[in-house]
Amino acid sequence: MRAPFDYAIVRVVPRVEREEFVNAGVIVHAPTLGFLGCALALDRHRVLALAEKVDLEALTRHLDAFRAVCYGDQGAGSIADLPISERFHWLVAPRSTIIQTSAVHGGVCSDPTFALRDLFKKRVA
Repeated sequence: MRAPFDYAIVRVVPRVEREEFVNAGVIVHAPTLGFLGCALALDRHRVLALAEKVDLEALTRHLDAFRAVCYGDQGAGSIADLPISERFHWLVAPRSTIIQTSAVHGGVCSDPTFALRDLFKKRVA
């Protein structure tokens, strides 16, 4: 059975004023399948090429928090307690911080885990 899904690219924007970014992950939401997942990987060398003074440890903690909210981990705060659709919309909401997401795009899939891995491979890795 093919089901619709939405996805966004997770971007690291180390110097927001310059609007340069490094793709750091993908978030996929397939509501009819009850799926919300993300794949994240920080390419430290590419980030440092854009901003050599960025705090990579803090950035890694922020990406870990993004992942924790996505998966509804206990201890990730009240946002992580929301239903998956609300968490997805919170995670992809426009913001002007060091971690941003692209516009939301749509697709159809039979397996959202495969779609997540495929999008990560094509857009990030």
